[in-house]
Amino acid sequence: MTKELILGGARSGKSALAQQHALASGKDVTFIATATADDAEMAARIQHHQAERPTHWAVVEEPVALADVLSQHAAAQRCMLVDCLTLWLCNLIGGEDSDDALFMSQRDALLDVLPRLPGHIILVSNEVGLGVTPLGPLNRRFVDETGRLHQQLAALCDHVTLMVAGLPMALKQPVPLKIPPEI
Repeated sequence: MTKELILGGARSGKSALAQQHALASGKDVTFIATATADDAEMAARIQHHQAERPTHWAVVEEPVALADVLSQHAAAQRCMLVDCLTLWLCNLIGGEDSDDALFMSQRDALLDVLPRLPGHIILVSNEVGLGVTPLGPLNRRFVDETGRLHQQLAALCDHVTLMVAGLPMALKQPVPLKIPPEI
């Protein structure tokens, strides 16, 4: 059971790294897509990501009920790749008709189920908190909630990587057990 969080800015290489790790896992891969094609530009982004993925991977499209999908599909011999948490958060808190109760219940469900999931779980998300404080209450809330979620997930994950300019920077990795030599 391995849990990974891969963070980075737009076009930093985080999705490519996640795909490399999924392939290297040697497990059957299920890709969980959280994006919705609400406009032509987003539809083009989705098509680009689809073209970059291996065609033999199973794909589940789920914009909201992420914990439920992970619970249904995670297995010891499966790698679950979620791309991406930022879009998932947008789906939960991004609109005028967003529901705080739904957001909190979905976030809490993800944080509750993640430690118990079998197999290899890879979570991809945009690091959005490195810039200036955004204008507008909705944008500030989004940045704040994303930062809180990243902190909570980082605490639960075995590996945390920050991608910058296509280069992975390990932020958290298991410490190998060192056995002292016999005297």
